[in-house]
Amino acid sequence: MLRIGKLTDYATVILATLAADRSRLQNAGSLAERTHIAAPTVSKLLKQMQRAGLVVSTRGTHGGYQLARDPEAISAATILDALEGPVALTECSSANSHCGIEHTCSVGRAWQRLNVAIRRSLNEISLAQLAGMDNRAPNMPIEHELKQLIRPSKVPA
Repeated sequence: MLRIGKLTDYATVILATLAADRSRLQNAGSLAERTHIAAPTVSKLLKQMQRAGLVVSTRGTHGGYQLARDPEAISAATILDALEGPVALTECSSANSHCGIEHTCSVGRAWQRLNVAIRRSLNEISLAQLAGMDNRAPNMPIEHELKQLIRPSKVPA
């Protein structure tokens, strides 16, 4: 099953909370209270997101964190890359592929196409949409396009 990690899910909740009130700095403690995520986890994720350039911090008594850019300018792909690394369904789908059978493999191209489609979809969803601040429908491939990418094998009856 493809699933984002719990920490990435938590990071998205934290980012959405920061996006909802962009006018003020929020410290880790208040974010932990608002999101119901343990304070040490919030602190850890904020540091990781700061290193990735998703949030900026201000030190001092009235310091805290805020988004580094507009929520419309932060994609789901950017969040995933920051927390989990680039999306790669298979070894041959990653940018630095080291698959030993790639030259004789007959399924690699299909996995690479799927990886590109997923990456494109993740790039088209913004933090604003994830946070429910932007209700416009994302520009996603329509169902028949997805069926072109994923052709189920036919099982004889």
